[in-house]
Amino acid sequence: MGAQRDDSVWIRRFHPAPESRARLICLPHAGGSASFFFPMSQTLSSSADVLCVQYPGRQDRRQDPLIENIGEYADAIAAELKPWLDLPVVFFGHSMGAVLAFEVTRRLEEAHAEFSALALFASGRRAPSRYRDENVHRRDDDGVVREMKLLSGTDSRVLGNEEILRMAMPAIRGDYKAIETYRSAPGAAVRSPITVLTGDNDPRTSLEEAQAWRSHTTGPFDIRVFPGGHFFLAGHQGPIMSLVAEKLSGLRP
Repeated sequence: MGAQRDDSVWIRRFHPAPESRARLICLPHAGGSASFFFPMSQTLSSSADVLCVQYPGRQDRRQDPLIENIGEYADAIAAELKPWLDLPVVFFGHSMGAVLAFEVTRRLEEAHAEFSALALFASGRRAPSRYRDENVHRRDDDGVVREMKLLSGTDSRVLGNEEILRMAMPAIRGDYKAIETYRSAPGAAVRSPITVLTGDNDPRTSLEEAQAWRSHTTGPFDIRVFPGGHFFLAGHQGPIMSLVAEKLSGLRP
C-alpha cells in the first residue's frame, strides 16, 4: 500500500514521518500549491505525518487537466486520501482549501461509518452556507491579479512573483470558478469537530460568516479570531501551529 500512496501526484510529503501517530492533511487556497504549507510541514513533522495536497495545473502538475468544480475536486481528493486513513487525521484548509476540507471530510464520513477527523481547521473562509455574488473568474488577467493583491495585502511572500502568477493564470482562474460557483448541499454537516480561524479584517469573510460554520458540524465547534486580513495566518504561524499541534495530540484547546 505504501508504494501506491507515495506514487500519488496529489500528495506531497515534504517531511515524511512514518512513525507518527497522527496525520495532518493540508489543502491550499485558490491558486495555491502544496508548497504553501512547507513551513507548517517543517514545524509539525515532529507531531504528525504531514500531507500537502497538490492541485492540478500548477508547478509539477502544470500539464494536468484543470478542475473547475468543488464537487469534482472533493471526489478526487477523497479517493486519493483513502489509503492514508490508517492514522487519526486532522484537516487544515485555507480559503478554498477550507471548503475542500469540509467536502472531503463529508465524503469520507459517508463512505466510512467509523471515520471522524480529530479536527477540521477551516481557515480564512466563510461557512459553506454563506454565499456572495462573486465573479473574479470572469475578469481579465489584470482583474484577477488585482483581487489576489487585495487579499494578500502587503505580504509579497503570499502573492509571489507576478510573472509566475500570470503563467499560472489558467489554474488560478479555474480555482476561482470552482469556489465562486460552489453551493453546499442543504443542511450539509460533518461529525468531525470544526475549528474556524479567521482574520478580523478579511474582506471576503465577516465574523458572522465565519461563525456560521457552527451549523456545519454535529460535533464540537470553536472559532479563533486573529488580527489581519485574508492571509492572517502568515503573521500568526506560531500560535496557529501550536493550536494544530494540540489537536494532533488529542488535547482540547
